[in-house]
Amino acid sequence: MLKEYRSVAEIVGPLMLVENVAGVTYYELAEIELQDGSIRRGRVLEVDRDKALVQIFEGSSGMNVTETKVRFLGRGIELPVSMDILGRVFDGLGRPRDNGPGIIPEKRLDINGLPINPYARDYPSEFIQTGISTIDGLNTLVRGQKLPIFSGSGLPHNRLAAQIARQAKVLGTESKFAIVFAAMGITFEEADFFISDFRKTGAIDRSVLFINLANDPAIERIATPRMALTAAEYLAYDKGMHVLVILTDMTNYAEALREISAARKEVPGRRGYPGYLYTDLATIYERAGRIRGQEGSITQIPILTMPEDDKTHPIPDLTGYITEGQIMLDRSLHRKGIYPPVDVLPSLSRLKDKGIGKDKTREDHADVLNQLYAAYARGKEAKELAAILGEAALTDIDKLFAAFADEFENRFVNQGEYEDRSIETTLNLGWELMAMLPRAELKRIRDEYLDKYLPVKGE
Repeated sequence: MLKEYRSVAEIVGPLMLVENVAGVTYYELAEIELQDGSIRRGRVLEVDRDKALVQIFEGSSGMNVTETKVRFLGRGIELPVSMDILGRVFDGLGRPRDNGPGIIPEKRLDINGLPINPYARDYPSEFIQTGISTIDGLNTLVRGQKLPIFSGSGLPHNRLAAQIARQAKVLGTESKFAIVFAAMGITFEEADFFISDFRKTGAIDRSVLFINLANDPAIERIATPRMALTAAEYLAYDKGMHVLVILTDMTNYAEALREISAARKEVPGRRGYPGYLYTDLATIYERAGRIRGQEGSITQIPILTMPEDDKTHPIPDLTGYITEGQIMLDRSLHRKGIYPPVDVLPSLSRLKDKGIGKDKTREDHADVLNQLYAAYARGKEAKELAAILGEAALTDIDKLFAAFADEFENRFVNQGEYEDRSIETTLNLGWELMAMLPRAELKRIRDEYLDKYLPVKGE
């Protein structure tokens, strides 16, 4: 029988102080009974001797200090899991949002997960095909990697996230691939877009969705990515599946963390975010990876909108330290009508070299990647020079590179929202674009690959 406390001393916003408690632990779940008999849930944020500070999930409106009863449940937040979670939509606390039945659990897992022994980790080395040329060709995603997308307000990161969820596959192992999708602080319209897109395209059958809306409590937003990663760990390590976790939008998550930190009167750090923002983000991002001897894996694509498109803002800045690269979306490309507006020059996948090459993608992949990147960079420089000095200042070869940059954006970067390009299609498209340049300028590609793959002009 759980002990019941009637010693609520104070209620401030979503926080409640309970006195004269015993044996209460940090992050323990609490059940709060109101005077009308209704039940709310909360989580212990702080314990100081016989006092416990509880964050109330549903908010404190209508609560009475003298008549509220509190019971501490002796456990943290848990997610009931079984294979039935595939194809379902849940809220940020793991409750069904799709009017379907509750999950009959095979087990219940603490959402904070268990730390992975670094020695037990296996190195990411298998190519994941997203069907998007700018990612597959130039910033390759590798199984077990964490590769964030840095976006800005109004850019089509949600459409890109849905496209990756529809198209992503580990080549040769399609049957054991699953998507876990967590959306935090999004509007009802955005939630409806994701759910209807997943259902319309059939992606829902291999997916688990956790949706936290903008009007849901901030504490639920803190739990949402952990719910998603707990579901991913079950599918990966218990069921041997390759799991891609997409988290959008990590900025909303960090804002919720700041809100709770302010309510707890903690000393603020940079831009008002708590000083432990780095550590907190790491507890999410570091749950990606492969474990030696395990068939399954977790690959992460966190998506965040940079406030004022500032990549030095604390959220993208700290994310960049923890993760293995970033995909940058660019507003000027978006204005040109290019989708997805990926700016390949500041984008980076630190593990791409491990997932490309013979028997993984194609033998020429590394050379094509380096040459496309170098040619596009030179073309962009030529265009900037022309904007300052006029086109007459460009040499004939500079004009070729400038034309290459335009074609690269229009044909390689730009692709349809429902266009799923294979890695062969992407690499062949790269060769077609490089055929615009003189062979002597393709200095980053070995001669045997030039002989084998470079299209002959006039064919």
